[in-house]
Amino acid sequence: MIEDVSFYIDEALAAGGEVVELGVGTGRIAIPTAMAGVHVIGVDSSAGMLAVCAERAREAGVEGRLDLRLIFDVFAPGIDDIEETHGRWLEREPGIDERADWDLAAQTLTLSVRGAQRSSTMTLWWVEPERWHSLLAEAGFDVLACYGWFDRRPFAGGEDSVWIARRDDPPANCDKNISGGS
Repeated sequence: MIEDVSFYIDEALAAGGEVVELGVGTGRIAIPTAMAGVHVIGVDSSAGMLAVCAERAREAGVEGRLDLRLIFDVFAPGIDDIEETHGRWLEREPGIDERADWDLAAQTLTLSVRGAQRSSTMTLWWVEPERWHSLLAEAGFDVLACYGWFDRRPFAGGEDSVWIARRDDPPANCDKNISGGS
């Protein structure tokens, strides 16, 4: 499929800066976008897809405009937060209520949000920081930093962690994924 490539290139150019492509895959969109002069940050859970994308970017001469890296923030709730919020509607902002339903065994949070005209529910899964480190290593990422908050304070335990990880060379076993392929 190529009908969408020019659309994405036009939108990337109109953005006037770097763009992020989630699920970059083999670079079907990212490489032509980089060839148009846009710096692309590509994220994908599949090591095999990222390896193909990196090779295609080298072949196209745009490896300098394509950055395959990963930055994310996560939480692991404290027992005090769970006890304070479980099963209760709380006003988080004027006119917006939020309810947290925690499942410690499954390590999930079902978060419901409602306003005057709309409501939504989502389920979030959490893992402990040690497990994040293992998952990243299994997927071939080197952890460049793990912070305790967005002000870059060192992670010293607690609920929040901000991770910066990079994979310069895909691992030999490109079948390993964090959560499936693209």
